[in-house]
Amino acid sequence: MKVLGIGNALLDVLLRIENDNTLAEIGIQKGAMDLIQEDQMRAIHRAQAGLLRNEAPGGSVCNTMRAMACLGAEAGYIGKVGTDANGAFYEQAIRKAGVTPHIVRTEGITGCCTVLISPDGERTMATFLGPAATLSASEISDDLFDGYACLYIEGYLISNDALFLPILQRAKNAGLKIALDLSNFNIVNGYKGLLSEVIPRYVQILFSNEIEAAAYTGLNAEEAARMISKQIEVSVVTVGKRGAFVGCSGESIAIPATGRKPVDTTGAGDHFAAGFLFGLSQKTTLCRAAQIGSLLAGHVIETVGPQIPDELWSQIKLKVEKMSI
Repeated sequence: MKVLGIGNALLDVLLRIENDNTLAEIGIQKGAMDLIQEDQMRAIHRAQAGLLRNEAPGGSVCNTMRAMACLGAEAGYIGKVGTDANGAFYEQAIRKAGVTPHIVRTEGITGCCTVLISPDGERTMATFLGPAATLSASEISDDLFDGYACLYIEGYLISNDALFLPILQRAKNAGLKIALDLSNFNIVNGYKGLLSEVIPRYVQILFSNEIEAAAYTGLNAEEAARMISKQIEVSVVTVGKRGAFVGCSGESIAIPATGRKPVDTTGAGDHFAAGFLFGLSQKTTLCRAAQIGSLLAGHVIETVGPQIPDELWSQIKLKVEKMSI
């Protein structure tokens, strides 16, 4: 199962701030995830120019596609970036990771998620969406679906009327299986009516965490996994350190979490989805696919940032091979 991902293409810039006074100066509440304008983003980067920083191609779906490629799966990614150096870096970096880029470019600067890491490890995110939010279905040709068996899409895109429903309809018409991640409980609360129509009509695999699942169903995680799986083929509900529940045909199985004490939980859900979709691409059972997802999530929470370090992938792949037998 060759998977095509589509999401907000954002350059992740991780900055370690010296104290929380910086957040007050910028005007962002600690621990918040705020959307900001281009001038605010530039001001933040100027003010923090001397800090230790890391840059990587980001966005939830990009993280998932990159992790799938690192496992050896065939994965592609659709996103929209600017014509600046960051856009060129973004495309080059995902290609280097083994993901086939299907990148749309437009005049201007690339979207950016600036992650401000406080001394106590708390993360505050300031996101400038830039061109990512303007991607439309008309910029994606039907030929691009050729060879792919599954479309993986993030719930954040539901607010993009020119993209979300049209691309789901076209992917369904092209015969692709559709996997959706609910992304954020605010998305679920804001678009619950539309999601209630879209999920049974277009989606075969639904990913959510327990808060998102509760917002969608009003049920606890295990019950939600069972209920959703009566509407679609597979429902996956992650529950943090307790693991996950996988629902199918009205039944659910519990999958324990792996990993040690988390250093940073950013990207855990993205990597669970990557492991799960990889398992399905290798025709494993749902239980085994979820165990692979748990393995990847357990590794990413042991590092700072939403990506597993390159040097760990050979060891992870050996573990996955043993799990897949």
